[in-house]
Amino acid sequence: MQADITPQHVPVTIYRSAERLTIAAPMPGAEPADIRVEVADGRAVLHADLRARLKGDKQVLTEEWHVGPYHREVELPTAVDAELANVTYRNGVLVVALPITARARAARLTLTTIGPGYGERVGNQGHPIRPATQEQHEAARARRVKGTGGREASPGTPLA
Repeated sequence: MQADITPQHVPVTIYRSAERLTIAAPMPGAEPADIRVEVADGRAVLHADLRARLKGDKQVLTEEWHVGPYHREVELPTAVDAELANVTYRNGVLVVALPITARARAARLTLTTIGPGYGERVGNQGHPIRPATQEQHEAARARRVKGTGGREASPGTPLA
């Protein structure tokens, strides 16, 4: 019964560079549409909803793990600008890259589905960090793909 399922505690890796605070968390089997990240009051909340349980006439013999729900709250060691965050979900891992700033800005973040099990949210680009939108990111990706036979060229690769 889905109502009886307690969200799973998600382990995280948090690291910092000069410009960003990054949180990585495994959430295997989740879909981008089911994931949300909330950043406010010096905390980040990572959450993914429960996916469908077994269907049909199947008897569960052992269930030590299931696909969601996942939940984790972490204290942030520094102020971040959540509105400029980049969030990706791929290969079952959620990565949240938060620009470090002097004055914190809160945000509720969701992902755009790019493909099966792959989603992203773009809030910034470049070094130093510059605000960007998902649409700007998609246009840049399209320019990199053009002339490569459908393969995405690396951002530094000259275009044909």
